[in-house]
Amino acid sequence: MNQVHFLTKNFGKYDTSSIGSYMNVGGFEALRKAVTMDPEEITDLLTAVKIKGRGGAEYPLGRKWSQARAVRGERKVVICNADEGETTTFKDRELICHDPFNLIEAMIIAAYVVGASDGFIYMRAEYACFRPLLLNAIRQAKNYGFLGTNILGRGFDFDIHLYSGAGAYVCGEGTALIRSIEGKAGRPRMKPPFIKVSGVFARPTCLNNVETLSLVPHLLLDEEGVYYASCGSGESIGTKLVSVAGNVNHPGVFEIPFGTTVREILYELAGGIQHDRKIRLIQFGGASGKIADDSILDTPYTYEDLRAAGVMVGSGGMLVIDERTSVLDFLRMNQEFFWEESCGQCTPCREGNLHIKIILDKMAAGTATREDIAIMMKIARVMSMSSLCGLGETAQNSLLSAMKVFPDLFDIGGARA
Repeated sequence: MNQVHFLTKNFGKYDTSSIGSYMNVGGFEALRKAVTMDPEEITDLLTAVKIKGRGGAEYPLGRKWSQARAVRGERKVVICNADEGETTTFKDRELICHDPFNLIEAMIIAAYVVGASDGFIYMRAEYACFRPLLLNAIRQAKNYGFLGTNILGRGFDFDIHLYSGAGAYVCGEGTALIRSIEGKAGRPRMKPPFIKVSGVFARPTCLNNVETLSLVPHLLLDEEGVYYASCGSGESIGTKLVSVAGNVNHPGVFEIPFGTTVREILYELAGGIQHDRKIRLIQFGGASGKIADDSILDTPYTYEDLRAAGVMVGSGGMLVIDERTSVLDFLRMNQEFFWEESCGQCTPCREGNLHIKIILDKMAAGTATREDIAIMMKIARVMSMSSLCGLGETAQNSLLSAMKVFPDLFDIGGARA
């Protein structure tokens, strides 16, 4: 199966340390085009091709930029969320590594559309090796007049600042990320006010994921999004970067048209399961994602089809677990992760993750009771309804979906998967 190369078309085509090399493959032509357009034309294009946020929230990009532009306020901010703390998700890393100038160009276009004067790239601490690459791209963009004052003679000013996080998973959540940039503890806050009204340093803020932003320059050079719109299926238009990890022969990042089946992704792109073992489970969308068994293999990879199958696109990660690992061991590992990464600010998440961990450990030891299982289910549901942020709301997705996919595991008198 051949991959598509829309978002990844520049990979390997230019020297990522040279802005001149980037311009030789069409770099900054999208920006030159954008500044001749009315911002509403750009948001209309994004709406027409139905781009949803690629960080996991699936919020329509055209709507987000239109709302951000409509907010009144001085010194608006654009933030690129490059935290990518979701386990088994490493697609944004590939975009930063192989096409850093495209990300810079995308942020400048976003600033032009929403009326921002400052930008921040919030990059996860573990990506420290890419700091010199991005700092070099920012410096060269400024030297060539693409950043700074009166960009391309169009009367708008914009600068980008690179900020590295401290390795906290919760800082992938928008308000926690913003607090981290402000020098505070990276903990989520209540909404409203929403960040589009009062974000970083109380300024109107528009925050997007790396993959979401990176699409925009390519779309502007794709006449009216014709090629992009020709890819995909149903309501899921275009292409998607998918990170495949776990017990596959060729883990990696693949750009696929929406509508490609899960089987095609795993067996034709990722090389199949190691030593032809059977699949125990597949987790979609990172640690906070739901799980499925191998009955999902012929499901098209689209927002609507995966949702109907009980999982979600989420961050675009796919973790494949073969028959050597038990479902219970997988759930315990996942729970250990969330217990460690919870910021501890709200009771449902702080206490819920701990007590679910205790009950899963009791299940592994063979001492759990039916009452324990009932309590664990109740805690998981309370967490999903009452936690302060997305971490607590989604931490038990894998557990709750496992209860549906592998019900025998939770029948204390039944078989163990």
